[in-house]
Amino acid sequence: MRPEATCQYWDPSDCEGTEHCPSRCPRFVDTTGSVWTVRPYAPSDREALLEMYREFDSDDRAQGLPPLTEERRVEWIDTLVADGGNFVATADGEIAGHAVYMPTHDPEPELAVFVHQEYQSRGLGTELCKHVIADASAAGRDALVLEVEPSNRHAIGMYERLGFERVEAGGSRSRIDRRAPSFQMRLELSSPSALTTRHPPLVRG
Repeated sequence: MRPEATCQYWDPSDCEGTEHCPSRCPRFVDTTGSVWTVRPYAPSDREALLEMYREFDSDDRAQGLPPLTEERRVEWIDTLVADGGNFVATADGEIAGHAVYMPTHDPEPELAVFVHQEYQSRGLGTELCKHVIADASAAGRDALVLEVEPSNRHAIGMYERLGFERVEAGGSRSRIDRRAPSFQMRLELSSPSALTTRHPPLVRG
């Protein structure tokens, strides 16, 4: 049975989790009350993920991403899937958001997150980032880094609430094909804010 077909109306507020749970619970209820499954990317998600990026509003692109042409999008996604740890937010067979950290073997891999314009400002981006943080922490990584444009105040605020701190001007170290001026932020995965993402739902909120 597909993950998104189970527990569609489950309320996670009283769940304490078990030893069998993944690093972070896949069930997420957004600010509108819609229920999502946030889970690792599967090969069967490829076409749905490409479709999300085909429909991505050009005004919401950041640092040249996602790529504008189909050829570049396919190449980019294939690279992320091959080298990164990928998560998708899905419901009813459609993907509304995607987060990745790469390369997975790096002690400090780079994080990137994208949410389709129709589903922004619902908490999906934050939840996707929390899944990446929990997974990278469970995998023994030391920290996560990211690149963000100075003008992207919404994203900067989200990253700061997750515990990321500004560390340096960026642009040259990026491994996810950035093309615009940016600065780097970093989250130490041993920090309390990072460790909280792995707590049972009742504890972490």
